Amino acid sequence: MELTLTIGALIIGFLLVMISIPPIIRVANAKHLFEPFDERRVHTKIVPPLGGVAIFIGFTLSSIIATDGISFDALKYIIASVIIMFFIGLKDDLMDISARKKLMVQVFAAVILITLGNVRITNLHGIMGTNEIGYITSIILSIFAMVVIINAFNLIDGIDGLASGLAMVAAASFGIWFFIAGNIQFAILSFALVGSLAGFFIYNVFGNQNKLFMGDTGSLIIGLVISALVVKFNEINVNLSESYAIAAAPAVSLAIIIIPLVDVLRVMAIRIYNGISPFSPDNNHIHHRLLSLVSSHLKVTLIIITINIVIIVFALFLNHLQINVNVQFIFVLLAGIIFSLIPAVVLKIKSAEKIKSPKQIKQFG
Repeated sequence: MELTLTIGALIIGFLLVMISIPPIIRVANAKHLFEPFDERRVHTKIVPPLGGVAIFIGFTLSSIIATDGISFDALKYIIASVIIMFFIGLKDDLMDISARKKLMVQVFAAVILITLGNVRITNLHGIMGTNEIGYITSIILSIFAMVVIINAFNLIDGIDGLASGLAMVAAASFGIWFFIAGNIQFAILSFALVGSLAGFFIYNVFGNQNKLFMGDTGSLIIGLVISALVVKFNEINVNLSESYAIAAAPAVSLAIIIIPLVDVLRVMAIRIYNGISPFSPDNNHIHHRLLSLVSSHLKVTLIIITINIVIIVFALFLNHLQINVNVQFIFVLLAGIIFSLIPAVVLKIKSAEKIKSPKQIKQFG
């Protein structure tokens, strides 16, 4: 029964997105609802940014349908927060809103999920010698973590299939563990997201006439749901002694979202260092760097997703070795940082070689 519901959530989410995207594209074309052009765009064609509408439909309806008859108190607050993300994202896709307003709404949605849904961090699993934390600290830390994760997935959405691909890996990773742990509610939630994103991925990556982007509508919803899964994954693993327990849950959950997280922290640090707003757009993201080396959206997406999976396997291996959680956390973080820096280093080396090459030709000419 539990397996049927979980698979059902995935299939329903997938089908709903596949069915809803064509009419969404027709409406977008008829009403000229396209992403405004700017110099940062890596696409040359005008594409509707309303894929998030389909993701919203697929995720919310499949979650509600598959959990019918199951006790799931947090679901109504998760859906409420998702609806908030949907409307602020849709407004931003169609009209543009300031980063400050968007941040305030993200905090509001996170507060609903944390205080009413009780999806919050209460234990740090020994990170920096800390286990249980107080209620106020729990609220503040949970808001911070959720907002960072939301923006990580929002900002990694720069090329075809990247945000949806990474989110599918994350949701599937958490979903499999939730199912094994017997938490059918969050397993359904995870696979409802996987199914919805799989449907979108097909149109986003392989669509020609029917191509569309997820926009902020999609990326904000994804970030919010993934942040809830991260928090719940860590909370269930507190003092868990069963064979499926993840002793170093913070390190493993970090590995699952490592690429978007490290990327957002790196680009924001660069912006702050340069004296500009951390929310100012630029071309410093890892996918922009890789596109300069590999001129294919699909190849770049597959490279990044593969590296993310490798880091997840690495984290699970470290967890199996029962290494100290702080050491595991640092190793995973370093793995993510090293990968995020490699494209920039390679580009600098290539640039230096190009500058050096004409000089050598002149010397021997």
